[in-house]
Amino acid sequence: MPPNTTASSGDKPGKSGRKKGRKARLIVLVLVLAIIGGIAYGAYWSISTVRASFPQTKGSITLDGLSGPVDVKRDGYGIPQIYASSDEDLFMAQGFVQAQDRFYEMDVRRHMTSGRLSEMFGKGQVKNDAFLRTMGWDRVAEQEYATKLSAATKKYLQAYAKGVNAYLQGKDGKDISLEYAALGFTNDYKPQKWTPVDSISWLKAMAWDLRGNMQDEIDRALMTSRLGPRQIADLYPDYPYKRNKTIVQEGQYNEFAKAFEQGSGATGSGTTGSGTTGSGTTGTTGTTGSTASGTSSGTPSGTSSGSGVTSQLEGLYNVLDDVPTAVGVNGQGIGSNSWVVGGEHTISGKPLLANDPHLSASLPSVWYQMGLHCRTVSSKCQYDVSGYTFAGMPGVIIGHNADIAWGMTNSGVDVTDLYLEKLSGDGYLYDGKVRPFTTREETIKVAGGSSKKIVVRRTEDGMPLLSDRDDELVQVGKKATVDTAAPDRGDGYGIALKWTALQPGTSMDAVFAMDRAANWNDFRSAAALFDVPSQNLVYADTKNHIGYTLPGKIPTRAKGDDGSIPAPGWNSKYRWTGYIKQDELPYEFDPKRGYIVTANQAVVDKDKYPYTLTTDWGYGTRSQRITDLIESKIKGGGKISTDDMRQMQMDDSSEIAKLLVPYLLKINLKDKDVREAQKLLEGWDYTQDADSAAAAYFNAVWRNILKLAFGNKLPKELRVEGQCLWVDKADSTGPVDDETKVRECGERAADQAQPDGGDRWFEVVRRLIGKPDSDWWKTPKSGIREGATNRDKLFEYAMDDARWELTAKLGKDIDSWSWGRLHRLFLKNQTLGTDGPGIIKYVLNRGPWKLSGGEATVDATGWNAAGGYGVVWVPSMRMVVNLGDLDKSKWINLTGASGHAYSAHYIDQTGKWVKGELLPWSFSDKAVDGRTSDTLVLKP
Repeated sequence: MPPNTTASSGDKPGKSGRKKGRKARLIVLVLVLAIIGGIAYGAYWSISTVRASFPQTKGSITLDGLSGPVDVKRDGYGIPQIYASSDEDLFMAQGFVQAQDRFYEMDVRRHMTSGRLSEMFGKGQVKNDAFLRTMGWDRVAEQEYATKLSAATKKYLQAYAKGVNAYLQGKDGKDISLEYAALGFTNDYKPQKWTPVDSISWLKAMAWDLRGNMQDEIDRALMTSRLGPRQIADLYPDYPYKRNKTIVQEGQYNEFAKAFEQGSGATGSGTTGSGTTGSGTTGTTGTTGSTASGTSSGTPSGTSSGSGVTSQLEGLYNVLDDVPTAVGVNGQGIGSNSWVVGGEHTISGKPLLANDPHLSASLPSVWYQMGLHCRTVSSKCQYDVSGYTFAGMPGVIIGHNADIAWGMTNSGVDVTDLYLEKLSGDGYLYDGKVRPFTTREETIKVAGGSSKKIVVRRTEDGMPLLSDRDDELVQVGKKATVDTAAPDRGDGYGIALKWTALQPGTSMDAVFAMDRAANWNDFRSAAALFDVPSQNLVYADTKNHIGYTLPGKIPTRAKGDDGSIPAPGWNSKYRWTGYIKQDELPYEFDPKRGYIVTANQAVVDKDKYPYTLTTDWGYGTRSQRITDLIESKIKGGGKISTDDMRQMQMDDSSEIAKLLVPYLLKINLKDKDVREAQKLLEGWDYTQDADSAAAAYFNAVWRNILKLAFGNKLPKELRVEGQCLWVDKADSTGPVDDETKVRECGERAADQAQPDGGDRWFEVVRRLIGKPDSDWWKTPKSGIREGATNRDKLFEYAMDDARWELTAKLGKDIDSWSWGRLHRLFLKNQTLGTDGPGIIKYVLNRGPWKLSGGEATVDATGWNAAGGYGVVWVPSMRMVVNLGDLDKSKWINLTGASGHAYSAHYIDQTGKWVKGELLPWSFSDKAVDGRTSDTLVLKP
């Protein structure tokens, strides 16, 4: 039987602005849905079809399984605050409410994590499903649930699932979401019951997008087909430790620094650290200047840099690129800002904590805002917490409770390694002996088609053979060229993945432990359970303490192996040697400087810490800018307010512009129209406001500098798909134009190609700017234009090209130019909004918005310089927590609380997000009641 209701399920949430615009929206709906009705197999979608899935937010609903009544209070933006008297009731209600707003999103997520997208969307998803089945995220989640998680966590997961299923009971797809009505035109898919494992699996998807440097491993190896070791080292420079500060500068850092400088290495570990990497080593391929033992030109020991290995990695990249993203751009550009300022530097005298994770733009937002409150906190009901979570997961991921607040940024530590495996019959070679693969058969069900069976192969230590999922990889693996130090070719080579998230862990336990932590010790203990993905955790509490800790399951490697390139799987010395113990990971508590900044920069100085955490940090551009903003306020004698923190989040100053503009203004340009554009840079303050013509022109110049100096010299596997060049015949294969040149076209998606213009490229150019005659500044003749012979000539060409590119895009009149016209955000439904019929996209998608900010700025509205100017990732939410008065905290989401198209809360926060505004974030009972618009009572 469906839940018993005592109020109309059509009640719209929120009284603020509820009637305003309703008539206009209904007119639009009538028109749009009439069009749909005319094309969709003769069906007609009425207004009631669209509104049928809107949640009931007033009155009462009876839910079997509750032990007492639960109040769901929503504010004018539809953000729910839940009040219950037991933990189980609290999380059951959370499941019910999230399903009300976002079940379709939850359903798609669980089908992604389990490799079952084909059941919803048909044969086009079979390849993705096969890859995800090969990794086996849901299987690992099942093991976690069965063997790793605490009894309390299991109880909460069960309660949450019970709440989701209470919502689903008695409902058809069209009663749940508009998307199900659309799917109903093509297949008979029916949503199934939610399980605890569905919630756990989402952590694997999150970890996949935040997995670290796998993409850099692939890219470095692919570069060897065109570039030599020195050139690759130029493109992966060392982290600028002297200029951009690390996260940890005191505390655990100093303890290790002393031990390490005395030559004692790690203490009490029981595991072998990888040691630090040297700098300036010849034959470098990683950012640290180190090279794995026995390697040459950036290729694995025992292999050559021949076309076989290159093509194999290219094929792997293509498979990875097709996998749907969970929270990021397939691992590219993932960043975040989070910093905390101690009470001695704030107006309130208590800490302020800010966070804005940079993730893919999605509709609805990946985040869901809510509060979870026990009416009386006790052993029976332990939670009073508010913040951001993921639809489909119980608890709060980022936020605050009554005592502490915390934020997260991706640490970028290296927790993945690729291995080239020597295949032999039904096994693989390992230390001179053939080991058997473990195998299992999987059946992929396909909506509207026949099922497909696949065989998944794994090594004895659990590494899945990813190359089995691409036919080209199988063939190339059989042809991979090798040198005399490698095993015979035999049946070919494969590529396997070692990744910490493919082992059962306790991250779900960590979520609940953080939610109820009352102090620093509680928080550190909770963080130790957060094994994947490894995150930078920033902390503050109402007792005026601040802190930072790096948790996670972080592997150690044999000396000489830094994990920066694919390794030979047939040699045991390249296997992981253990994991860094939690009490040996960096942390900091109440540093003397009075603040802590994390923005994906290096955690510690590589010369003062005994383990290699990664060779691929972000380069610290954003973190140093935030540090400078804080320092300027402190040194000026000022105190920092909540609004100061907000303004810092919106800082859009371009650090690369500060470096390059003085050089660009000195270029003697021949064309008057280009000189006119050059004048835009005179007196420019380097900010990237949406209405700035100077920002538009500079970013176009930057894009063209990158293209001329670097992009055109990269192998086709890294360049933008469809962007074609004539290259020396010796460097490529392709249709021959004459005896010396061939036409070669790029193969990578526009939002993934290189050079992407991020702060790695800032550092590359910074190190070359003082070398005007470097070979990187030289270009071949192109048409009637002579090749550039030095830096200034290349800059001249880039300024010319930028002028005419913007003329084509924005018009000849520079007075009409603006950065926002180039740099636009489109919000797309992540399934039917990207691959559905045009009319469905029209119904589900929103935008565009013209954005300020840019790549590697604090207001990190990211764009890929190789592919264009469009926004590819964003601050997915923003928050500032005021530990002096939690009710004075502020927050905002990218979209809205609802996943229902045409709900009043579908994108009702987006306009304010674009402007950099934040919403009040009520926490106390009085403050929540003062902003409550709708109250729903869930009754047992």
